[in-house]
Amino acid sequence: MARNRTPEGSADEPGRRTPPAARTPPAAPTSRGSYAVGDERRQRILDAAVEHFARRGFHAASLARIAKDVGITQGGLLHHFPSKEDLLLQVLERADAGDRAEFLAYEFESAGEMFSMLVRLAERDTARVGQVRMFNVLAAEAGDPGHPAHAYFAHRYAELVEVMAGVLRRAAHAGELRPDIDAGAVAVAQEVAAMLAGLRIQWALDPRGFDLAGRFRAYVQRVLRALSVDG
Repeated sequence: MARNRTPEGSADEPGRRTPPAARTPPAAPTSRGSYAVGDERRQRILDAAVEHFARRGFHAASLARIAKDVGITQGGLLHHFPSKEDLLLQVLERADAGDRAEFLAYEFESAGEMFSMLVRLAERDTARVGQVRMFNVLAAEAGDPGHPAHAYFAHRYAELVEVMAGVLRRAAHAGELRPDIDAGAVAVAQEVAAMLAGLRIQWALDPRGFDLAGRFRAYVQRVLRALSVDG
């Protein structure tokens, strides 16, 4: 009588061993936690750098002191930011990101809307004194063409003036502003940018006693009255 055959690989078949049960490979350890820690540490470095650049400027600020405030070594800081210059530019880019998105990248429908947004940005400045002080200090230092932030600030102000001048020209063509403003749009935009920068310096010296947003709002109201068709 024929012998019953067992399935191939069964222990009942002579000379064969049952292969071990297939195992699901262990899941690789997730890196999400390490990324979160790295991101959090990076943010703390940027926050500490704002304070150091505001107090000491770029040249006198120390990577070792910034790292100490964060609770890491200077080598740990350089793991996130390869150089002091890179840290500076990353600080400026992060600080400028919100204003850039809300102003420089926005399509304004009128000069009045543009000036209202500028006033809102001035109002927001009153909640970020450290950042404003840092911008004041670094912008003054960056007057030196050899400063690592020279190109950044030159481009920043040129872009701001270009955006404002474009809005003023369109407003003149639309009949919101006087027609002759078209030719003088750049000069007006430069004046507005200079006024806001100057008021920020005065406010940073006396945040409690100087009304930054109020002074700037009164100024832009005068500018609009002077430039508008109906006054």
